[in-house]
Amino acid sequence: MRDSSVLAEGLRPDARLALAYAPAHARAAVLGLLALDQRLGESIRGAREPVLAQLRLAWWRERLQTSQESEPEPLLAALQPWGQHRAALAVLADGWEELIGEAPLRPEALAACAAARGQGWAALAALLGHDPDEARRAGQGWAAVDLAAGLSHPQERAAAQALAAAQDWSRPRLPRELRPLVVLHGLARRSGGHAPLLSGAGALGAALRLGLLGR
Repeated sequence: MRDSSVLAEGLRPDARLALAYAPAHARAAVLGLLALDQRLGESIRGAREPVLAQLRLAWWRERLQTSQESEPEPLLAALQPWGQHRAALAVLADGWEELIGEAPLRPEALAACAAARGQGWAALAALLGHDPDEARRAGQGWAAVDLAAGLSHPQERAAAQALAAAQDWSRPRLPRELRPLVVLHGLARRSGGHAPLLSGAGALGAALRLGLLGR
C-alpha cells in the first residue's frame, strides 16, 4: 500500500489528478499504467547516451514480458494486478524507444510513440473487460498532445502539434473505469499541445467537470 502511495505521489500533477477519478477496483491497474509510462519517458530523457536509454528500455521490456511471485522493484510490484496482461505493456517500451536519436526526430517516430502509448490504454481497457478501440483513440490523442507539450526542439514540437491536430477529438465513449483517460483526453483537447495540460485558469475546473461528469 505504501509503495502504491509513493508511486501515485510521484506522478505528474495531471496524471495524479486523473488517477483520483479511478474507481477503487480499477485504481491499481490505472496507477500501474500511468507510473510505467512516466518512468519509461524519464528513462530516455535522463540517459546521457542513446545506448544507455536503449539498455534501460530493453530491461523494462524483458521484465514486463516475464513475471515472478515477488517483485523487488516497486513499479513492477504495482503491476501485479495486470497479471499476464502486463506483457502487453511492453509496447510502451517500443514506443518510447522511437524517441531515441538525434534531433530533430522524424514525425513518424513521434507518431509511433503516440500510437504505442495509446495501445497501452487499449491494453488497460481489455484488462478491465472493455472494448479497446475507444481507449486506443483517446490515449493516442492524449499522448500526441503530451509529447508536443514536453518537446523543446522547435521542429519536433511543431511536428507533434501537427500530429495532435490530426487526431480525432470527438468525445470518447469510455466506461467509468477509464474515467482517468476521459480527464486526460479532455485536458489534451483543450491544450492542443501548446501548453501543459493543467495550464491556464480554466484547466482545473475542466478536469473536475470531466472527472465528475465524464464530459
